[in-house]
Amino acid sequence: MVCGLLVLSLGLSTLRHVAAVKLKYDEALLTANNHLLQPISLLVVSDYCYKCLFQPLMTLQPAQSLQPTNRTVILRTQFKLTLHVVTEGGNGEPVCSWKQLYGEHGHYIISVQPNNGSVKCDNHVSKSPTNNLLPLLVAFVSLLCVWGLYYLTTYVYRRTCTQKLLKKVKKKADCEAEDEPDGSGSPGQTDLPKHRRLLSLDTFRGFVFIIGTSVALAFSSMLKRGIHRSQLVRKLTWRTLVLMAIGVLFLNYGPADGPLSWRWARIPGVLQRLGVTYFVLALMHTFFSKPSLDLDESHQWIAAVRDIVVYWPEWIIIAALETVWLCLTFLLPVPGCPTGYLGPGGIGDDGLYPNCTGGAAGYIDKWLFGPNHIYNYPTCKELYKTTQPFDPEGALGTINSVVMAFFGLQAGKIILIYRKSPHQILCRLFIWSVLLGIISAILTKCTRDEGFIPINKNLWSLSFITTLSCFSFLLLALMFYVIDVRQWWGGQPFIYPGMNSILVYVGHSLLASYFPFNWEVRDWTTHYEFIAQDLLGAAIWVFVSYLLYKKTFFLKI
Repeated sequence: MVCGLLVLSLGLSTLRHVAAVKLKYDEALLTANNHLLQPISLLVVSDYCYKCLFQPLMTLQPAQSLQPTNRTVILRTQFKLTLHVVTEGGNGEPVCSWKQLYGEHGHYIISVQPNNGSVKCDNHVSKSPTNNLLPLLVAFVSLLCVWGLYYLTTYVYRRTCTQKLLKKVKKKADCEAEDEPDGSGSPGQTDLPKHRRLLSLDTFRGFVFIIGTSVALAFSSMLKRGIHRSQLVRKLTWRTLVLMAIGVLFLNYGPADGPLSWRWARIPGVLQRLGVTYFVLALMHTFFSKPSLDLDESHQWIAAVRDIVVYWPEWIIIAALETVWLCLTFLLPVPGCPTGYLGPGGIGDDGLYPNCTGGAAGYIDKWLFGPNHIYNYPTCKELYKTTQPFDPEGALGTINSVVMAFFGLQAGKIILIYRKSPHQILCRLFIWSVLLGIISAILTKCTRDEGFIPINKNLWSLSFITTLSCFSFLLLALMFYVIDVRQWWGGQPFIYPGMNSILVYVGHSLLASYFPFNWEVRDWTTHYEFIAQDLLGAAIWVFVSYLLYKKTFFLKI
């Protein structure tokens, strides 16, 4: 009777403790009960953590008479977890092991009990998890309703204009209702679309890929206007310096951080990488671009590959750059690390190389800039428990950034050379997408981590840029067809921030932590308020971009 009361008391105490725990989003509770007469330990590792060491989750003391010991911990629910139960004094092998994706706000109970000389682990759910996809569904439905309301309003407005108010409004107002402004900036070819510029490029803008496409179209136009190549060099040099200055001096800190100190200022960064990528690509194209890409009849035998053959010096330069990346990545000796290491270090790779984060890329950045001037909070820090700084916008990855921009340059050349045949443009963009997709499949062996060169965004690995370029060619082809060829869509609302991408990026970087883009979150238990913040912030910047678009204000560097 006394033992029963003790067990009941313990159970009530545990329930009160669990009820007092207020879980945040992406969290679940796990309660472990130890019925064994020896201590046990629970070890855990995320399935997304490649070749990682198991980490201690909890330790439970032996059961006392009929009273099991128990303990409750909080688990993260983003990835599937593998858990091991290990007994003290054993050979280190788990007596129980299971793999499970825990649900948000769920309460799970594991009971470790003796079973005829062995050990069994019973799992059951005390409280069912909530559906963490509901906030995404609500957000999607809300956006769908806004989109439907916008197009319904536009339809009604146009119908009213054409049937009732056409003869009563001013000609200028009627034009605003029926026509769309051209915008300004780097002009493209006018042979194919009715617009002055390719709207699909502005809709797609924001990727490194589009830097190359824009360079091809803009430089071709400027050379046709008689602008000398030396003027292009001055222009691209100035733009590079401005981008890098903004990145280093303007986006390195927030107003609340106080004066910028060189002691801790981060030298690499997003705009810095964009600036260097643009400079290398634009400088190369300045010397090898052609004012006219039309070939006479005597050259028709190379028409099928003229977008490559005409620019053979650029291909040699890019091949040389990629060779440099491959040699430095796989042949450069890194102290204390295996040559050619591409892993995150920390607890990855069975914990054998804890200080080798990024391999040659991390080593080069620390040698060039110093550990205090590169990013100290890489994405691998939480998952892989790394201690070394690593910059995802580092020097070695910038080489592949140039290569990816070159693929975008190739897309621009295709648009220029075959501008009189949209079918040819679409076919060639699709062929490039398939070709790069095949290269990615070979490099990765169609796996996430086991390939020759795995996809790694932080390293900007070769397989990462071929995969991203594969989808970029495909998406550009789709947008080109829908927006510029068939004119089914004008690119709204993405075209507005796309035409002021630098202004939006800088503005977001500086104001992201201020109201109304950000506020003190009251409810940390779900994703609803966080998604609302993100949607509101994005909507505000789209609206600002739209107002600037209507005022024909476009920030140029």
